Amino acid sequence: MSPEEDTDTTVEPAPAAPAPAKEPRRSGLPSWAVQGLVSLSAIVLALVVGAILIIVSDDQVKTAMGYFGAAPMDTISAAASAVGEAYKALALGAFGSVTAISESLTQATPLICGGLAVSLAFRTGLFNIGAQGQLIAGAILAAYVGFAWHLPAGLHLIVAILAGLLGGAIWGGVVGLLKARTGAHEVIVTIMLNYVAIYLLAWLLTTSAFQRPGRTDPISPIVDSNAQYPQFGDTRLHGGFILSVLAAIFVWWLLNRSTIGFELRAVGANADASRTAGMSVGRAYIIAMVVAGALAGLAGTQQVLGTDLPLTDGVAASVGFDAITVALLGRGTPLGTVLAGLLFGALNAGGLQMQLITQTPLTLTTVLQAVIVLFVAAPALVRSIFRFLPKERGSGPVLAKGWNG
Repeated sequence: MSPEEDTDTTVEPAPAAPAPAKEPRRSGLPSWAVQGLVSLSAIVLALVVGAILIIVSDDQVKTAMGYFGAAPMDTISAAASAVGEAYKALALGAFGSVTAISESLTQATPLICGGLAVSLAFRTGLFNIGAQGQLIAGAILAAYVGFAWHLPAGLHLIVAILAGLLGGAIWGGVVGLLKARTGAHEVIVTIMLNYVAIYLLAWLLTTSAFQRPGRTDPISPIVDSNAQYPQFGDTRLHGGFILSVLAAIFVWWLLNRSTIGFELRAVGANADASRTAGMSVGRAYIIAMVVAGALAGLAGTQQVLGTDLPLTDGVAASVGFDAITVALLGRGTPLGTVLAGLLFGALNAGGLQMQLITQTPLTLTTVLQAVIVLFVAAPALVRSIFRFLPKERGSGPVLAKGWNG
């Protein structure tokens, strides 16, 4: 036997490759649909929490609880009646008539624009909590053009709107410029500028340029009819609602169909990587805050040219701060922001009717809004309660880096 034949050429089999880790089952639904289901579930949970608050604060329920052992059904009936009547009044006040629907849309109009201002900054990695100040700045210029200038119909309204956009853009642009040039934190700057705008408005309303003749209280002259948004019928709904929808379409186009929007989203996802790729992070911050400020300024025009008309120290109410809640609920997307604005507008309009009919405190609607956002911000908690909810395809955070600071 030759040495070649005597050599053992047996090849040992290679060890079996380890089985791939089993991927968790994920839904075939698109990401936006899954997020929508989570948001709807959060709304349901908020309504449950609201029902509990209505029950524990209702006098008839408290009375029935005194003899619960003898007649438990009285307590259950009183609780069901209290919740049913309150939510029925809420629904009627929001959607029960043409007037109710128009009031819901009117309440939603500035919330949509303010929410878009916050959402756009979120997508760029900025936490814009200065929509209140930007709204006030826009309202100041829009109102002044509205009552101090006298222009032809059509032109007057356009110029007043542009003035409001300019005021908000300047107020937001200051934040972007300081962030880009000095690294100043936008949260601190926007908080301070909110106070500057509030006290600037209070001072202006004491000057002859802004105070209504013959009055000593802080209120401006009435805006000329040529500078007012056209009204829809006998309702308070005005053309500003159309502009809010167009603004949402513009923000969607800017973020998803433009080169600038790609840069804004890239900077929001990872500013360091964007800088390495040759993008100007500072330029993105300035652009984002200028546009965000203009959107908030548009909300200001809707307050003084369409709803409240005179400029007062309470012109912004809480719209600028509610806009943050709207943006959070809308998950930083234009469509989500519009839907969240409509929801909150309906809650605001319906809450007034609920208070009138059932004497349920109006603050309950504020609690509902807060609880909705609480659950939306904690999707894991919602999924632990509603275990049938699907997971999103892929992995990674739903929110951009800017949402988490």
